[in-house]
Amino acid sequence: MLPPKLHAPFCLCTCLTLVHSFYWQDLNPVAYIESSAWVKKLQALMAAARFGQSKIPGGNGSYSVGCTDLMFDYTNKGTFLRLYYPSQDHDHCDTLWIPNKEYFFGLSKFLGTHWLMGKILSLFFGSMTTPAAWNSPLRTGEKYPLIIFSHGLGAFRTIYSAIGIDLASHGFIVAAIEHRDGSASATYYFKDQSAAEIGNQTWLYLRTLKQGEEEFPLRNEQVLQRAKECSQALDLILDIDRGRPEKNVLDLEFDVEQLKDSIDKDKIAVIGHSFGGATVIQSLSEDQRFRCGIALDAWMFPLGDEVYSRIPQPLFFINSERFQYPSNIIKMKKCYLPDRERKMITIRGSVHQNFVDFTFATGKIIGYIFTLKGEIDSNVAMGLSNKASLAFLQKHLGLQKDFDQWDSLIEGEDDNLIPGTNIDTTNHHATLQNSTGIEKPNSD
Repeated sequence: MLPPKLHAPFCLCTCLTLVHSFYWQDLNPVAYIESSAWVKKLQALMAAARFGQSKIPGGNGSYSVGCTDLMFDYTNKGTFLRLYYPSQDHDHCDTLWIPNKEYFFGLSKFLGTHWLMGKILSLFFGSMTTPAAWNSPLRTGEKYPLIIFSHGLGAFRTIYSAIGIDLASHGFIVAAIEHRDGSASATYYFKDQSAAEIGNQTWLYLRTLKQGEEEFPLRNEQVLQRAKECSQALDLILDIDRGRPEKNVLDLEFDVEQLKDSIDKDKIAVIGHSFGGATVIQSLSEDQRFRCGIALDAWMFPLGDEVYSRIPQPLFFINSERFQYPSNIIKMKKCYLPDRERKMITIRGSVHQNFVDFTFATGKIIGYIFTLKGEIDSNVAMGLSNKASLAFLQKHLGLQKDFDQWDSLIEGEDDNLIPGTNIDTTNHHATLQNSTGIEKPNSD
C-alpha cells in the first residue's frame, strides 16, 4: 500500500481498477466480456464488493429530508446543483444516487480505463438509492441556514449525500454544486432551448492534463471558476428566496417557488471536500456573504499564495489521518493569522474517501483494498465529521440549536480525534503536490 503522501486527492471509487485488471486479461475485450469465465469473475467481484456493504446513512436530526435537482440556465455557464432540504412527511420514493449512465463512463475515464468499464461500474451502483425523498415538498414556515457544498476532483453533485442529508435533517438547506470547470468526472448541459425541452443532454467529461502541461495554472484557474460558481449558486438561491424564481430547466415536480422566504440570509456557509476544500478557501476570500467555511481534507495545491491572508471568516479544517502530508498542512497553517478563528482536527484511522458516499456503497473487501474505508468504522468517521461541523456552524452562524453539545469535538476531544494534525511539519521544506499525489520540490 502506498504511503499516505502518495495517495492522490481523488474522491471516486477506485474499485474500478480491479475490474480493469479483468479487462486486460484478453486482447479482445468484447469477446472476453461475453465469455462465461469473465461473467463468473464479475459475479465473484460483485459478491466481494457487496460483502459488508452498508446503506448510505440517513440523517440523525429531527427533520425529514427531501432532495431535488436544480439547473438554472441550460448552458454550461449556468448553475447545476442537487438540493437537500427539510421536507414534509409525504410518501415519495428515495432518490436515485447516480442518475445517469454517463457518470459511470466519466468515472472510467477518470480512472484511465476503457469506457466498457463504466458499464460494469453501473452494474454495481446504477440502481442504488440514497435515503432522501425525491421531490418531496419543502417543510415551510421556517427560515433555514444555507450551505453551499463543493465536490472534489473527479466527483459530481450526488456522491456526498451522507453529508447533505445529515445537515438537512438538522435544519439546513444544502446546495451541492456540480462544477463545470472540467474537474467533475462528468456533467451535462443543453446546447439550446429546444434541446433542453426534449432533454437532449450534452455531456462534459473530466479535463485531463495535456502532455507537458503544467498542473498549477490549470488547477488555479479551476479553483477560481469553482469559487465563482459557488457565489453564482448563492445569488440564484437568494433570488428565489426573494420571490424572483428562475425556471428549473429540468422541469421536475419540485416547485421552486416553495423556496421563497425559506433562507436565513445571515446564516450562510460553504463546505467542500478535497478540491472542494480549496474551493471553500477561495470562496471565503472572494465572497463575504459566506459567514464561515469548513474544509474537509482540503487539497491546497490549487490555491495561490495571495489567498491565505484574505480570509477574515472562521475556518475549520477536518482532516483524515491517511491523506494529509507536510506541504499541505503548511499551506493550511498559512491561513492562521492573528485574530482569525481557525480550527483543525484529524480523524484517527480515517482515509480521504471517508467523506464520500463510496465509503458506504462498497463492501469491506473492496473498501479496504482501495482505501475507500479506513481502520475506523465509516459511520463513526462520518458521524464525528458531521457533529463537529454542526457545532462549528452553530457557533459561527449564531444558531439557536443544541449543536453546542459537540463543541468538544471542535477541539479534538474524543478518542477517535487528534487535536490539530498528525503530520510533523518541523524542518520540512515546502513542497508542491500535484494531482498524482506525488510531492515535488517547490521552486519558489
